[in-house]
Amino acid sequence: MLPINKITHRLCFMMSKTLYITCCCGCCSALRPRYKRLVDNIFPALPQDGLVKSNMEKLTFYSLSSPEKLDRIGDYLFQKASRDIYRRRHGFVIIAMEAMDQLLLACHSQTLNLFVESFLKMVQKLLESTDPQLQILATQSFVRFANIEEDTPSYHRRYDFFVSKFSAMCHSNHTDKPTRDSIRLAGIRGLQGVIRKTVSDDLVENIWEAQHMDKIVPSLLYNMQGAEKYETVLCLEPETDTREGIEEPPKLAEACLRELVGRASYGHIRSVLRPVLTHFDRHELWLPCDFAVHIFKIIMFSIQAQYSYSVVEALMQHLDASGGGSGTRVRAARATVLSNIVAIAAGDSVGPSVLEIINNLLTNLRASVARDSEKESDERLYQEALINALGEFADHLPDFQKIDIMMFIVSKIPSGRGKPTKADCMLQSILLKSLLKVGTTYKTTELSKAFPAAFLEALLRVSSTSEARTRALLQRILHTLLDRRANAPLLIVPTVNYEQLGLTVEKCSRPDLIFISKHGYAIFSSLYEGLQLESNTAENISAIYTTLSLLAIELASEETVCDMLQLILAIQQSAISNPVLSAAQQCQLHAVAVALAALVPHVLVLPPLGDYVKQIIEARREEAEHMLPPLSDEYDVPPNKLPNKLPYLMIDQMALGECLKASGIEPSRLQTASPYTGGATVGLAHRHSWVEAGATQGRDSLADISAGPVTELDSANSSPGVQRHPAQSESVSLEALRRAASGPSEAERRDAERRKVSLNNTFRTAPFDHLLHITQPKYEIQDKLEEIFNSISEEPLLPVGAGSPAGKTQNQVQPYTKYLTELFLY
Repeated sequence: MLPINKITHRLCFMMSKTLYITCCCGCCSALRPRYKRLVDNIFPALPQDGLVKSNMEKLTFYSLSSPEKLDRIGDYLFQKASRDIYRRRHGFVIIAMEAMDQLLLACHSQTLNLFVESFLKMVQKLLESTDPQLQILATQSFVRFANIEEDTPSYHRRYDFFVSKFSAMCHSNHTDKPTRDSIRLAGIRGLQGVIRKTVSDDLVENIWEAQHMDKIVPSLLYNMQGAEKYETVLCLEPETDTREGIEEPPKLAEACLRELVGRASYGHIRSVLRPVLTHFDRHELWLPCDFAVHIFKIIMFSIQAQYSYSVVEALMQHLDASGGGSGTRVRAARATVLSNIVAIAAGDSVGPSVLEIINNLLTNLRASVARDSEKESDERLYQEALINALGEFADHLPDFQKIDIMMFIVSKIPSGRGKPTKADCMLQSILLKSLLKVGTTYKTTELSKAFPAAFLEALLRVSSTSEARTRALLQRILHTLLDRRANAPLLIVPTVNYEQLGLTVEKCSRPDLIFISKHGYAIFSSLYEGLQLESNTAENISAIYTTLSLLAIELASEETVCDMLQLILAIQQSAISNPVLSAAQQCQLHAVAVALAALVPHVLVLPPLGDYVKQIIEARREEAEHMLPPLSDEYDVPPNKLPNKLPYLMIDQMALGECLKASGIEPSRLQTASPYTGGATVGLAHRHSWVEAGATQGRDSLADISAGPVTELDSANSSPGVQRHPAQSESVSLEALRRAASGPSEAERRDAERRKVSLNNTFRTAPFDHLLHITQPKYEIQDKLEEIFNSISEEPLLPVGAGSPAGKTQNQVQPYTKYLTELFLY
């Protein structure tokens, strides 16, 4: 056993050692850095007690007074939180994160960089945990940090991890739906925070790079496509567009997408659109197209107005790139999306961008027709969608640009000359449908503005195409551009009962009269020739009737009534004389002629003309109803009731003239040669050539002498080589002189005046081509001149006599000097 003193000594040693250790620990604790002691003091004994606020205030004051300690404070908090995460002491982790947030908000922007690195490490540590509560807590802290504006840029920060982690949270598939929605909402808010933190500073990481956009955009779209219904508005309501106010992932994702697109500059638009298009392609979201329309409308409404054209351009390029590789219905869905958004971009598209869009649409139409020409397929859906896009785009453009677009479309239509191929016929039809779609958006004010010369010429050229459906489509385009008073729907079917239709008629303006005086012959001739085609159906003839009716209403004037009646007479005459027309087509033309004849007095209020037309209508109702509207595809007409067998039921030219005269309208133009029937006056004998008529009028009284009952003139050689009888010639000469001295009779003067007025009207109103046609002589001028010169050389005009050297006379007028000038008027 040990002695008592040894035991006592050892106990004293142990007690002194314990006291030394206690004193050392106390001294060491007192010697620890102050920031650590302040950080330790903010943690309570139990985590449920929460942050010790009084100690937190001390730590905040210390941080503000010693900002150089911020990085150490943050690093120490991160170390404590990391140990607590490892030990699953989540209560103390939450307290540490709360302290981090308070210090972050209390720091000035100049000293923020000293603390941010530790803060971001803390957020990343929490996001890496598997506890949803910690992930949501970290996201909330990051969002608060993102809303702080920093004056000093940071070059070394990177947000790759945060973009990846927040995107992964957006795709959370947690089994519990409330938890899943909470994680997804946190992920969307985190992406929103990254966007806000990066787009405002060009010196930090470029968020527009493909590696980031390929994660952010699909994550937002993934949450948006889960919505039950898609309601697109111009912008979110102010009270709902808050960080904490939206509690549904689809709505918050939409708000984030709007913010992303709204912050994009021109160079960054494609960075957003490319992953959108890729996402729709990979996940087959084009069909049905409701969601795609919803997304692209959001983009169009959110993007800066001057950049909206880029979205349309990108979508059209996607159409071009896909070509025939995608399914037809998918391409049709893309075109439908385009038709829904192109109108939004139209208001800000000017100059070349307008024609570029139109040209791109037409190019896709032509490519579709090429694919569709071999067989019937769903290409029609795609074509209709492109046509709708074209119409929607044009609807929001000013009128002058609509005319340019229509002229541009017409220039792309294949020529109707020759025998067109099936592809050409389809392309004609498709482009005319596009033209009609644009035309429906145009509001005609003056015909001269709606029909520029080049545009009108191109339209009339297409009217001669061999396809009956194409011609009917062209007439619908004319209806759209001519109808300014909504009369076209009332005139679809030919009728003679216009009192029941309620047509709107206004006086023709002076600019329209000038327009029709320039282009009336070309328009009427084209419509007249369109009625003469053997391939016409009842639809074609009804369409031309509607066009002529609209012309009669829009150009209602006493100056145009004779032209309209002359055309009506020409249509009636062609129904009798055109050998290529069937019996049904003849009846249809007679019905159209009488329907137009009934419209003229209704528009201009000409009672005598109206009474006359009513008499014809009543007579036809009793004896030939097949010569009255409505039109039919087939007629059962006996041979003795064919139109050419019933001349007494026709509209008479002389009667029309008398009706016009009774109404105070000069009918002389109605008596002129019809420009639609090869120069012949409708209902009259064939007119001689203008040369012969002019020469006859040039002889004045000699013409009257030759018109008498005597067949020989009192001239030495009126008939070369024929001897005259002196006694007979003297009597003839006295009679002729007596009639010449007394002057022409009253009837002859009226006839001469009528011929003079007719000639003047012809040369004032008829087109040059028509004048050239009617003035062609029946013989060659060279042959006639040779005949005249031969007759002169064989026998002189006067016999050689005394005082007249060698058959020459002083005052003799040679026939070729009198008529030669007139022959060479043109």
